[in-house]
Amino acid sequence: MIDVIIVNYNSTDHLLNCIASFYTDIQRFGVTVYVQDNGSTDGVDRVSDRYPLVRLHKNIVNLGFAGAVNQALCRCKGDYVILLNPDAVLEEGFLDAAVEFMDRRRDVGIMGPKILDRDGKLQNSARAFPSPLTALFGRSSYLSRRFPQNPVTSRNLLSMSCDGETPMSVDWVSGACMVVRKKAVEQTGMLDERFFMYWEDADWCRRMWAARWKVVYCPKAVAYHYIGGSSEKCAVRSVWEFHKSVCRFFDKYLPPRLFFAGPPVFGLLFLRFLAVMLTAAVKHPIRRVEAGTLLAEPPPGAAPCRQYQRVDIGSTNSGPC
Repeated sequence: MIDVIIVNYNSTDHLLNCIASFYTDIQRFGVTVYVQDNGSTDGVDRVSDRYPLVRLHKNIVNLGFAGAVNQALCRCKGDYVILLNPDAVLEEGFLDAAVEFMDRRRDVGIMGPKILDRDGKLQNSARAFPSPLTALFGRSSYLSRRFPQNPVTSRNLLSMSCDGETPMSVDWVSGACMVVRKKAVEQTGMLDERFFMYWEDADWCRRMWAARWKVVYCPKAVAYHYIGGSSEKCAVRSVWEFHKSVCRFFDKYLPPRLFFAGPPVFGLLFLRFLAVMLTAAVKHPIRRVEAGTLLAEPPPGAAPCRQYQRVDIGSTNSGPC
């Protein structure tokens, strides 16, 4: 009835905790768990040793998030598919709430749960589609953190207006944890693999709306998410991929009549990328290594950063194989 897809990249410690949060419910709900590993070097085989019911697939190279998800989607047979980050855990009762909601709301293609930080703070995972102002008033931007109740942030972070109980239609929900109707995937298509990581979830939700499937935020289903469990392993590349995916999203959906807005938007995004990297350089000391290359000082115990390799597999507009 339910398939769970988890894409892992050097986050196996988090992944083991993630699976533990719902493993006892696997047989009760008929859950099939697919772990798509993107070339990890932190002992991902521990998953099979500890959780024999999990189907582990190991990629030789890093296919990115969308590419790895699509691999598993080709094998999924359940009514619903849950996309789950390895650094997330499901609260007790999540599967009951998710199945009850999706069974009742047949018009919903994607359901996003309430997602909390590990300290219980709301992550604002339900949002409006991005505009040029999103760069200044996004979830983690300085202005949103400093002035969280400003009207621009309130219009962008839709979960802020939820009463905490009532489901509400939203533009898009975070792929850190989302429940997707398999029938909707068959009509809308799989994830767009041109988004290596980041913003493929917003793109999928936009395509769901275009195909007349609703995207709904359901706060009764709850997950916890430790942000950056995978991306922090390669922080510079993550920041670059984030901004590259934003550019791709705007380029994909910018109306032709507004072509003149493209260069200013892309220019602002490039300046934002430089500002983020400069801030990171100030926060982390710079050290010189033997070869003379300048590297940011990694956090204690961090795994070495592996380079991503782009691999395209199949069309992004077809159904799941």
